[in-house]
Amino acid sequence: MKSSKPKVLITGSTSGIGYFLAKEFSNKNYKVILNGRSRKKLNLALKNVNNADYIFGDMSKTNIIKNNIKKLYKKYNSIDVIIANIGNSNFKKNNKNFDFAIKNNLMPAINLIENSKKILKKNSKIICISSICGAEVIDGAPIGYSVAKAALNFYVKSASKELAKSGVSLNAIMPGNIIFKHSVWEKKLKKNKLKTLKYISENVPSNKFGTPSDIFLICEMLCNNKSGFINGSIFKVDGGQTLSL
Repeated sequence: MKSSKPKVLITGSTSGIGYFLAKEFSNKNYKVILNGRSRKKLNLALKNVNNADYIFGDMSKTNIIKNNIKKLYKKYNSIDVIIANIGNSNFKKNNKNFDFAIKNNLMPAINLIENSKKILKKNSKIICISSICGAEVIDGAPIGYSVAKAALNFYVKSASKELAKSGVSLNAIMPGNIIFKHSVWEKKLKKNKLKTLKYISENVPSNKFGTPSDIFLICEMLCNNKSGFINGSIFKVDGGQTLSL
Protein backbone atom coordinates (compact mmCIF):
# COMPACT_ATOMS: atom_id res chain seq x y z
CA MET A 1 0.00 0.00 0.00
CA LYS A 2 1.45 3.37 -1.05
CA SER A 3 1.90 5.96 1.72
CA SER A 4 -0.25 9.11 1.56
CA LYS A 5 2.42 11.05 3.43
CA PRO A 6 4.96 13.09 1.45
CA LYS A 7 8.04 10.93 0.96
CA VAL A 8 11.61 12.09 1.50
CA LEU A 9 14.70 10.10 0.57
CA ILE A 10 17.86 11.13 2.44
CA THR A 11 21.13 9.50 1.41
CA GLY A 12 23.73 8.94 4.11
CA SER A 13 21.12 9.26 6.84
CA THR A 14 22.27 6.83 9.53
CA SER A 15 24.43 9.44 11.28
CA GLY A 16 25.37 13.11 11.34
CA ILE A 17 23.38 15.76 9.51
CA GLY A 18 21.45 13.23 7.42
CA TYR A 19 20.25 11.37 10.52
CA PHE A 20 19.14 14.60 12.19
CA LEU A 21 17.23 15.65 9.07
CA ALA A 22 15.55 12.24 8.96
CA LYS A 23 14.26 12.62 12.51
CA GLU A 24 13.03 16.16 11.85
CA PHE A 25 11.21 15.21 8.66
CA SER A 26 9.62 12.29 10.49
CA ASN A 27 8.40 14.70 13.17
CA LYS A 28 6.84 16.79 10.39
CA ASN A 29 4.80 13.79 9.24
CA TYR A 30 6.94 12.79 6.25
CA LYS A 31 7.51 9.21 5.24
CA VAL A 32 11.29 9.07 5.60
CA ILE A 33 13.38 6.70 3.50
CA LEU A 34 16.70 6.16 5.23
CA ASN A 35 19.89 5.10 3.52
CA GLY A 36 23.14 3.65 4.79
CA ARG A 37 25.85 1.15 3.91
CA SER A 38 26.16 -0.29 7.41
CA ARG A 39 23.41 -2.71 8.42
CA LYS A 40 24.11 -2.06 12.09
CA LYS A 41 23.79 1.73 11.80
CA LEU A 42 20.77 1.43 9.53
CA ASN A 43 18.92 -0.84 11.96
CA LEU A 44 19.67 1.55 14.81
CA ALA A 45 18.43 4.53 12.80
CA LEU A 46 15.24 2.66 11.89
CA LYS A 47 14.52 2.18 15.59
CA ASN A 48 14.84 5.89 16.27
CA VAL A 49 13.03 7.39 13.26
CA ASN A 50 9.28 6.89 13.40
CA ASN A 51 7.64 4.82 10.67
CA ALA A 52 10.70 4.98 8.40
CA ASP A 53 11.55 2.88 5.38
CA TYR A 54 15.05 2.30 4.00
CA ILE A 55 17.25 1.48 1.05
CA PHE A 56 20.51 -0.28 1.83
CA GLY A 57 23.84 0.25 0.10
CA ASP A 58 26.56 2.67 -0.89
CA MET A 59 24.68 5.34 -2.85
CA SER A 60 27.93 6.64 -4.31
CA LYS A 61 27.89 3.60 -6.63
CA THR A 62 25.82 3.96 -9.80
CA ASN A 63 24.67 0.33 -9.96
CA ILE A 64 23.39 0.48 -6.38
CA ILE A 65 21.62 3.79 -7.09
CA LYS A 66 19.86 2.30 -10.13
CA ASN A 67 18.77 -0.84 -8.24
CA ASN A 68 17.43 1.16 -5.31
CA ILE A 69 15.59 3.61 -7.53
CA LYS A 70 13.86 0.66 -9.22
CA LYS A 71 12.78 -0.61 -5.80
CA LEU A 72 11.45 2.79 -4.78
CA TYR A 73 9.59 3.23 -8.06
CA LYS A 74 7.93 -0.15 -7.67
CA LYS A 75 6.96 0.53 -4.06
CA TYR A 76 6.05 4.24 -4.10
CA ASN A 77 5.94 5.27 -7.78
CA SER A 78 7.27 8.73 -6.93
CA ILE A 79 9.28 10.59 -4.28
CA ASP A 80 8.44 14.12 -3.13
CA VAL A 81 11.86 15.14 -1.79
CA ILE A 82 15.39 13.86 -2.38
CA ILE A 83 18.22 15.11 -0.19
CA ALA A 84 21.67 14.26 -1.56
CA ASN A 85 23.69 14.21 1.63
CA ILE A 86 26.61 11.84 1.00
CA GLY A 87 30.05 13.40 1.52
CA ASN A 88 33.45 12.93 3.13
CA SER A 89 35.38 15.80 4.71
CA ASN A 90 38.43 13.90 5.99
CA PHE A 91 41.35 16.28 5.42
CA LYS A 92 44.06 13.75 4.51
CA LYS A 93 41.84 11.87 2.08
CA ASN A 94 40.41 15.00 0.45
CA ASN A 95 43.29 17.45 0.30
CA LYS A 96 45.38 16.39 -2.70
CA ASN A 97 43.63 13.16 -3.62
CA PHE A 98 41.31 14.69 -6.20
CA ASP A 99 40.00 11.34 -7.42
CA PHE A 100 38.82 10.50 -3.91
CA ALA A 101 37.36 13.97 -3.34
CA ILE A 102 35.36 13.98 -6.56
CA LYS A 103 34.22 10.38 -6.13
CA ASN A 104 32.94 11.04 -2.61
CA ASN A 105 31.77 14.67 -2.70
CA LEU A 106 30.55 15.35 -6.24
CA MET A 107 29.56 12.21 -8.10
CA PRO A 108 27.21 10.72 -5.45
CA ALA A 109 24.88 13.71 -5.84
CA ILE A 110 25.15 13.88 -9.63
CA ASN A 111 24.63 10.14 -10.13
CA LEU A 112 21.71 10.11 -7.70
CA ILE A 113 19.93 12.99 -9.43
CA GLU A 114 20.59 11.84 -12.97
CA ASN A 115 19.33 8.33 -12.19
CA SER A 116 16.32 9.39 -10.10
CA LYS A 117 14.30 11.19 -12.78
CA LYS A 118 11.98 8.20 -13.06
CA ILE A 119 10.71 8.71 -9.50
CA LEU A 120 10.45 12.50 -9.68
CA LYS A 121 7.14 14.20 -10.40
CA LYS A 122 5.93 17.75 -10.88
CA ASN A 123 6.76 19.72 -7.71
CA SER A 124 9.34 17.20 -6.47
CA LYS A 125 12.21 18.87 -4.64
CA ILE A 126 15.90 18.01 -4.70
CA ILE A 127 18.29 19.45 -2.14
CA CYS A 128 22.06 18.94 -2.27
CA ILE A 129 24.11 19.35 0.90
CA SER A 130 27.24 21.17 -0.27
CA SER A 131 29.71 23.31 1.73
CA ILE A 132 30.94 26.89 2.01
CA CYS A 133 34.29 25.43 0.92
CA GLY A 134 32.76 25.37 -2.56
CA ALA A 135 31.94 29.08 -2.44
CA GLU A 136 35.36 30.56 -1.73
CA VAL A 137 38.77 29.62 -0.36
CA ILE A 138 38.38 28.69 3.32
CA ASP A 139 41.61 28.72 5.30
CA GLY A 140 42.58 25.17 6.25
CA ALA A 141 39.96 23.43 4.09
CA PRO A 142 41.02 20.39 2.03
CA ILE A 143 41.74 21.48 -1.55
CA GLY A 144 40.19 18.48 -3.29
CA TYR A 145 37.07 18.71 -1.12
CA SER A 146 36.70 22.40 -1.94
CA VAL A 147 37.06 21.75 -5.67
CA ALA A 148 34.46 18.97 -5.54
CA LYS A 149 31.96 21.12 -3.66
CA ALA A 150 32.51 24.05 -6.06
CA ALA A 151 31.75 21.68 -8.94
CA LEU A 152 28.63 20.47 -7.12
CA ASN A 153 27.40 24.06 -6.75
CA PHE A 154 27.93 24.63 -10.47
CA TYR A 155 26.08 21.42 -11.28
CA VAL A 156 23.11 22.57 -9.19
CA LYS A 157 22.98 25.90 -11.03
CA SER A 158 23.19 24.19 -14.42
CA ALA A 159 20.99 21.11 -13.89
CA SER A 160 18.23 23.14 -12.23
CA LYS A 161 17.40 24.70 -15.60
CA GLU A 162 16.74 21.31 -17.20
CA LEU A 163 14.81 19.91 -14.22
CA ALA A 164 12.59 23.00 -14.05
CA LYS A 165 11.08 22.01 -17.42
CA SER A 166 9.60 18.98 -15.64
CA GLY A 167 8.44 21.03 -12.66
CA VAL A 168 11.25 19.75 -10.41
CA SER A 169 13.24 22.23 -8.34
CA LEU A 170 16.92 21.69 -7.48
CA ASN A 171 18.66 23.76 -4.83
CA ALA A 172 21.65 23.40 -2.50
CA ILE A 173 22.64 24.30 1.03
CA MET A 174 26.21 25.25 1.92
CA PRO A 175 26.78 24.66 5.62
CA GLY A 176 29.65 26.30 7.43
CA ASN A 177 30.87 25.11 10.83
CA ILE A 178 28.13 22.71 11.93
CA ILE A 179 28.59 20.88 15.21
CA PHE A 180 26.88 17.65 16.22
CA LYS A 181 27.79 14.39 17.92
CA HIS A 182 30.96 12.85 16.43
CA SER A 183 31.39 15.78 14.02
CA VAL A 184 34.76 17.17 12.94
CA TRP A 185 34.16 20.22 15.11
CA GLU A 186 33.33 18.18 18.19
CA LYS A 187 36.62 16.31 17.71
CA LYS A 188 38.52 19.59 17.28
CA LEU A 189 37.00 20.96 20.47
CA LYS A 190 38.10 17.90 22.39
CA LYS A 191 41.60 18.09 20.92
CA ASN A 192 42.19 21.80 21.44
CA LYS A 193 39.24 23.78 22.78
CA LEU A 194 40.98 27.16 23.02
CA LYS A 195 42.39 27.01 19.49
CA THR A 196 39.06 25.90 18.04
CA LEU A 197 37.04 28.60 19.80
CA LYS A 198 39.60 31.19 18.73
CA TYR A 199 39.15 30.14 15.09
CA ILE A 200 35.38 30.53 15.40
CA SER A 201 35.62 33.94 17.10
CA GLU A 202 38.03 35.22 14.44
CA ASN A 203 36.22 33.83 11.39
CA VAL A 204 32.52 33.63 12.19
CA PRO A 205 30.82 36.99 12.91
CA SER A 206 28.03 35.33 14.91
CA ASN A 207 30.80 33.75 17.05
CA LYS A 208 29.10 30.38 17.30
CA PHE A 209 28.77 27.00 15.64
CA GLY A 210 25.79 26.13 13.52
CA THR A 211 23.67 23.06 14.20
CA PRO A 212 21.75 20.63 11.98
CA SER A 213 18.60 22.52 13.02
CA ASP A 214 19.81 25.46 10.96
CA ILE A 215 20.08 23.23 7.91
CA PHE A 216 16.65 21.74 8.47
CA LEU A 217 15.08 25.20 8.52
CA ILE A 218 16.24 25.75 4.93
CA CYS A 219 15.18 22.22 3.91
CA GLU A 220 11.71 22.80 5.33
CA MET A 221 11.39 26.12 3.54
CA LEU A 222 12.41 24.56 0.22
CA CYS A 223 9.96 21.68 0.68
CA ASN A 224 7.17 24.21 1.23
CA ASN A 225 8.11 25.96 -2.02
CA LYS A 226 4.87 24.96 -3.74
CA SER A 227 5.31 27.22 -6.76
CA GLY A 228 8.77 25.85 -7.55
CA PHE A 229 9.98 29.40 -8.19
CA ILE A 230 12.89 28.92 -5.78
CA ASN A 231 15.15 26.96 -8.10
CA GLY A 232 18.88 26.82 -8.77
CA SER A 233 19.54 28.67 -5.51
CA ILE A 234 22.42 27.95 -3.14
CA PHE A 235 21.87 28.91 0.49
CA LYS A 236 24.72 29.64 2.88
CA VAL A 237 24.33 28.60 6.51
CA ASP A 238 27.57 29.89 7.95
CA GLY A 239 26.99 32.55 10.61
CA GLY A 240 28.23 35.23 8.19
CA GLN A 241 31.65 33.61 7.69
CA THR A 242 31.98 33.82 3.91
CA LEU A 243 32.64 37.12 2.16
CA SER A 244 31.40 36.32 -1.33
CA LEU A 245 27.86 37.18 -2.43
